[in-house]
Amino acid sequence: MKLTWNDAEEIGIALYEKYPDVDPLTVRFTDLHRWVTELDDFADDPKASTEGKLEAIQMAWWEEWKANR
Repeated sequence: MKLTWNDAEEIGIALYEKYPDVDPLTVRFTDLHRWVTELDDFADDPKASTEGKLEAIQMAWWEEWKANR
């Protein structure tokens, strides 16, 4: 399944699996944007992101991270 900016929960899980020891709330949006676009399953236009979409991804990642602490 290819991921797009609208797949916040799935991207959050993928980021948690790739970076399990990183507290998502410490990641700058510029780094978050790069990390999302570098995911193997990500297939959306990098320029189509918005602050709201990055926030949703960060919160989904944080929920996954928090649940596994």
